[in-house]
Amino acid sequence: MRVQTFLIAAIAAAAALIPATAMAGLGQPSPWQVNFQQSASPIMDQIAWFHNFLLVIITLITLFVLALLLIVIVKFNARANPVPSKTTHNTLIEVVWTVVPVIILVAIAIPSFRLLFDQLTIPPADVTIKATGKQWFWTYDYPDNGFGFDSLMVQDKDLKPGQPRLLAVDNEVVVPVNKVIRVQVIGADVIHAFAVPSFGIKIDAVPGRLNETWFRATREGVYYGQCSELCGKDHAFMPITVRVVSDRDYAAWLDDAKKKFAYRPSSEDGVAVAATETPGAQSGAQ
Repeated sequence: MRVQTFLIAAIAAAAALIPATAMAGLGQPSPWQVNFQQSASPIMDQIAWFHNFLLVIITLITLFVLALLLIVIVKFNARANPVPSKTTHNTLIEVVWTVVPVIILVAIAIPSFRLLFDQLTIPPADVTIKATGKQWFWTYDYPDNGFGFDSLMVQDKDLKPGQPRLLAVDNEVVVPVNKVIRVQVIGADVIHAFAVPSFGIKIDAVPGRLNETWFRATREGVYYGQCSELCGKDHAFMPITVRVVSDRDYAAWLDDAKKKFAYRPSSEDGVAVAATETPGAQSGAQ
């Protein structure tokens, strides 16, 4: 009786915790998170749907195989079936176990190819940003607007209220809501990876190779990501912060950023660099 009461209490407690643990945060990870971060782009909506679709298929296949194993254990053990069948072929079963997996794979392939097509086909961009991965920070350029800046992680002692540890940066990427943002990604030294989970984007930053991805943020807010490719001793300390704002706020930020981060000629080699105000930060080359 005690065991039964304990089991009922444990199940009730787990059921009560499921909604809280399953609900992931928007733009950043949440304690006890067991699902994706909340979606903030059409691509991430598709990724979440495809994930749930695959989860249903995997669950059904697992339950079917489990049922077959239980049937075999119960019905065809030596005690229940002392004289085993000597059947070696069954045309119907062989056709079914060939055709059904093909149908399942086709059902998976169609939305998979559609998702890949949408991820790799970049619509006409409203804003273009170039992200350069460096050991161990990011440099962002707005080539259409003539400025760029370095973005470094905020140290623990400098964190402000509301800034998440290991994710907040000194200079955030700012983009307008509901606009197509093209992100050009490259590495300056080793391979990095630019990833923002709520936007459903992750792409390698490879030295000498310019990769591209895109997103369209559907909600205003602050979204965090991190370098997702092991790139050295401080790999865990090069976060990505994207602030999504209204068109009006973006225009105001753009005017200020053009003055604050405008390119200036380098006195040494004439290469255009960003006049960043970050103490100790390296100037970002265009």
